[in-house]
Formats: sequence, C-alpha cells, structure tokens
Amino acid sequence: MIDDSPKRFDRIVAILIQLQSSRMVKAQELADRFQVSLRTIYRDIRSLESSGVPILSEAGVGYSIMEGYRLPPVMFTREEAGSFVAAEKLMQQMTDKTLGAYFCSAMFKIKSVLRNKDKDWISALESQIVVNSGQVLFNEHVPDALEIIMQGIAEQKQVMLWYQAFEANEPGQRTIEPVGLFHENNFWYILGFCHLRQDYRQFRTDRIVQIRRTTDPYLSTHGPLEQYRNKEVICEDRIKVRILVDKKVVKYLQGSYKYHGFVEEVDRGSQVEMTFMVNETNDGFPRWYLMFGDYAEILEPEHMKYRIHDLAKKVMANLELPEAVSLV
Repeated sequence: MIDDSPKRFDRIVAILIQLQSSRMVKAQELADRFQVSLRTIYRDIRSLESSGVPILSEAGVGYSIMEGYRLPPVMFTREEAGSFVAAEKLMQQMTDKTLGAYFCSAMFKIKSVLRNKDKDWISALESQIVVNSGQVLFNEHVPDALEIIMQGIAEQKQVMLWYQAFEANEPGQRTIEPVGLFHENNFWYILGFCHLRQDYRQFRTDRIVQIRRTTDPYLSTHGPLEQYRNKEVICEDRIKVRILVDKKVVKYLQGSYKYHGFVEEVDRGSQVEMTFMVNETNDGFPRWYLMFGDYAEILEPEHMKYRIHDLAKKVMANLELPEAVSLV
C-alpha cells in the first residue's frame, strides 16, 4: 500500500532539497535524517524519478541530481526564517567580522523572498534577541581569520599564520594544512598539520596575530576533524594539569569543569584522577581549584602548587583573623 500522507509528501520534498544542496547524498544519510528505513528512502527516490526528477545513482556511493537540473527555491516558512535571526546574532558575536558580514548579506536575501506579514514577524524578533560573547575570540587586527581558514579547508590550500603562543615572547611563523575548526571552552580553535612540527596541532584564533592565504596545495591527505580530535592532539599554548579529587565532591564540579579544559577522568578508588588542558596556570584554573582544594591534590604541574599556595596565603591575610582564634 502506497503512503500518500502529507508527512510522506513533506519528506519527499525535503529529500529533493537535500539532493539539490549536495553533490552526492547517501541513502543511509537520508534514512538517519528522517528516521525511516532504507526501503522507504528507495521508494521515495523512485517517486521523485517518476515525477521527472533526473536522479543519478551510483552503487555504494549515493544519489545525485543531473548537472544543470534545478527547481526554483522552496519558500521558507516563517518559523524557518525566524531560526535564522538567532543564527545571525550568534554569527555576529561568535565569528570574525568578515564571516559575520557574509551571513548578514545572506539574511537580506532570505528576507527578500518572504511575504510582508512574515517580514514583520521577523523584524519583531530581531530587536528582542541579544547575544553577548564573554570572550575575545579573534585578534581585532585579523578580521578574516575564519574566512581564510575555511577557504583553505575547502580548496585544500596551505595557510601561513603568525601565532603568539602563551609562553613565547614573540609570535612564531607557521605554515599549516588546516583540517578543521571547532569551538570549545568559549574559544575557537584551528586544527591543522603544522609543517614546522611535522604533526597535527591546535591553534587558538585569538592568538593569531597575522594570517595569509597561499596557493600551495596540501602535501598530504587528511581525514575528518573528529578523527584527530579523538586523539591527543597537542595545542600550541595549553598546559596539561592532573589532579586527584575526592569522589564526594566530584558531582558538584561536573557543571563547571568542562569550562576549564577537562579532557578525561579515571577512577582511582575513593578518588577520581582528572586531566585538563588549560590555557594558563596563573589565575583561571588555580582560582577554580581553591573552591574544592581541601578535597583535592595536584599531581602536575609542580609549579601550579606554588601559585595556589600563594593565592591561599593572600586569602588568609585578607581575613585578618586575631592570632588567638583557632580554625577548626
């Protein structure tokens, strides 16, 4: 029995849109997206073909639409267009100026095809949504860092950058083959193959003081970003910290430790060993550690023990307790 329900019609239209938006689409991708069986996807593809859509299929690869065939763009719903308002606010605050400007230009094009009543609905939302970034994500003198990196990834071209590592006195020049971008712990990071180190490295975008495109192609083939993120890739300016924490307090830290570069935890009986990759060991992590320091022990680095000891002494001095008072 053929399913002619509106739900199936919407799915077939969505499949057509996805085919138009990608060079090749796998049947399993469609099945996962719409949470249906492969058999259902095959039937939907046949329905599109019966309607005159020239779909090409390649065994083991996927489906594509014949080059040159395009239907007019499908109209956005009011809710779909409304979702772009929040995305635009995020783009303006969470990306560099150049990429944010491109998205703003795209928004004008989206609004231009909306009906007047939907334009009013969008305008009412725009003034009522605010996004503030709590971090400086990019060097103000490098307004197009993300654009250059994204172009390098898409075209598989090397990128040259000058990078200010946390403990270095001067910026160092690097040539990298950018593999991907990710946002973590309130910062943007570039992961790429560094020619100087002959290994994969992570670079924080706010520490890039200059960046340039090159016409040089990649010298190697790189896998997807997650393949390297699942490994212990070294960040150029992060420091490894290991601590032992009493299990009684671990549950109270779970809401905040991810903001301090948390990497992994290992059960050690009555304690949990936690590993972090931190940006610095002078203020952020040591001050957070003081919140639960009476239930924890620092394993490494040794120099952070002295910093926390100094902070604790200052706290005691500021309390100004009489010498006769004993602390229990």
